[in-house]
Amino acid sequence: PVLTGFLHLGGLRTALYNYVFAKKHRGTFILRVEDTDQNRVVPGAAEGIEDMLDWAGIPPDESPRRGGSFGPYQQSHRLDLYRRASEVLLERGAAYRCFCTPQRLDLLRKEALRSQQTPRYDNRCRHLTAAEVAEKLLQGQDWVVRFRLDKGVEPFQDLVYGWSKHEVADVEGDPVILKGDGFPTYHLANVVDDHYMGISHVLRGTEWLTSTSKHLLLYKAFGWDPPQFGHLPLLLNKDGGKLSKRQGDIFLERFAQDGYLPEALLDIITNCGSGFTEKQMGRTLKELVSQFEIGRITTHSALLDLEKLPEFNRIHLTRHIENEGLRQELIRELQLMVERVYGHQQVDQEILEKEYVERVLLLRKGHISFLKSLVSCDYSYLWVRPSVSREQLQTISAEVDEIGKLVLGLMTRQAPALTVEELNKDLRSLQKQTKETKYSSMMQLLRLALSGQQHGPSVAEMMVTLGPREVCGRIHKALSS
Repeated sequence: PVLTGFLHLGGLRTALYNYVFAKKHRGTFILRVEDTDQNRVVPGAAEGIEDMLDWAGIPPDESPRRGGSFGPYQQSHRLDLYRRASEVLLERGAAYRCFCTPQRLDLLRKEALRSQQTPRYDNRCRHLTAAEVAEKLLQGQDWVVRFRLDKGVEPFQDLVYGWSKHEVADVEGDPVILKGDGFPTYHLANVVDDHYMGISHVLRGTEWLTSTSKHLLLYKAFGWDPPQFGHLPLLLNKDGGKLSKRQGDIFLERFAQDGYLPEALLDIITNCGSGFTEKQMGRTLKELVSQFEIGRITTHSALLDLEKLPEFNRIHLTRHIENEGLRQELIRELQLMVERVYGHQQVDQEILEKEYVERVLLLRKGHISFLKSLVSCDYSYLWVRPSVSREQLQTISAEVDEIGKLVLGLMTRQAPALTVEELNKDLRSLQKQTKETKYSSMMQLLRLALSGQQHGPSVAEMMVTLGPREVCGRIHKALSS
C-alpha cells in the first residue's frame, strides 16, 4: 500500500486488503512511503505508519525500516530515478517542458471557475518549438515537465470494477510529472516505482480509479507492462458520510490508547466491507486470509458503524483470555494497570500475584469489552479493600453477626477450588438458616461487606475471585468496625 500522513481506518483497510491478498497468494507485502509533496510531509508520519502496521499485526515484508532488494522505499530518496525517467519521456516526445508561471496558471483557474468550468491547463507549452524551448532555457526560466495526454485510451480490466476507461484528455490538461523542485508528482513516481519494484498487483482506494487510464498511458509511453489494478470502494460512516479526520477519532493511535485490540479493528473494517466468503463477527487474521477472494469485493461503499466496535472488542478480548499464551500478556498488562491506577493506595502484593489476576480475567471473561474496565471504580474492590462500617450493614439486616458467622463457617469448610455454581447453592441454603433476612437482602449485605458497592458481579463470583482467606478477612473487618 501507499500511505501518506498518519494511519487512519481508511489507510488501515487499504493496507489490510493488500496484506491479505499478498499472504493468500504467497506474495510480498510492500510498504512504500510517498513523500514527494514536500508541503504535505508530516515529521514522524512514516515511522508512525510502520509502528501502527506492526501494532495491527500486519507488518510489511519490505519497507523503509525493514529494507529489501528494491529500495530505497521512500520516494524522496529516489529523485534521481524519476529525473532520468522524465528525460526518457522528453526525448521520446511523450513529455515536454512547460514554462508557464504560477500567476498564469492561477488566472486560467479563476477564468474557468468564473465561466463555471472545471479548471484545466490549456496545454499551451505543448506547442513550443525546439528553438523556443532552447531560448527559454537560456534565459533561465523556471520549468516543469508535463506528460502529453493522448486521446484514445484503451480500456483496462479492474479487479473490482471490471472493464473501465476514462478519456482523460477530454477532461483535463496535460499533467505535471516533474515539479520545479525536482520532485515528481504521484503519477510519475508511482508508475516508475511500480515498474522498478516489480509490483504485480496494486489495491488502492476508488478515488484513483479515474487516474488509472492516465497511469496506463505513462506505462505505454515507457514501453512497460503495467501491474493489475484493483480499486477498493470507499469506507464511509454508517450514514454514508466521510469518516472525519478532524477530531482525530479515526487515527489508529487513538484506538490503541483507548484499549481496543487490533484484531477488533481488522474485524470490523472487513465485516462492513466485502471480499470474504462468510459474514461473521470475531474473525482472526488467519481466517481473513483463508476466506479472502478478490472477486467477492463489491463496488458498494463500506458503511462503518463504530458504535459496534466495543462489541467486536468484547469478542476478541474473550478470545485472548481463553488463549493460554495471549492470557499471560493480558495478566502482565493488567498488573501494570493496577499499579498505575491504585499504586498510591494500599494494594496488597498478593493481589498482584499471577494466579489472582488470572482468576479475575477468567471470571469476567465475556462480561467486559475492555481490559481497562477492570481498573475502573466498579472493580476497585478487586484491588483495594473497602471501608464498610457495621452500622451500614445493620441498615440492611439486623442479623449481621449471624450472617457473618454463617459465611465465615462456609468459607473455612470450602475447598480452595470454589466454583460459582456450588457457592450459589451453598448461599441459598445458608439464607434458610437466618430468621428473617430475605435472600436478596443477604446478598446486598454481603456485596456491601465485600466490595463497598451496591452493584457488580454476583456475590458468588466476588467470593470466588477474592478467595476464602480474603473473604473472611473482609467480613471480620466489617463486623469489627
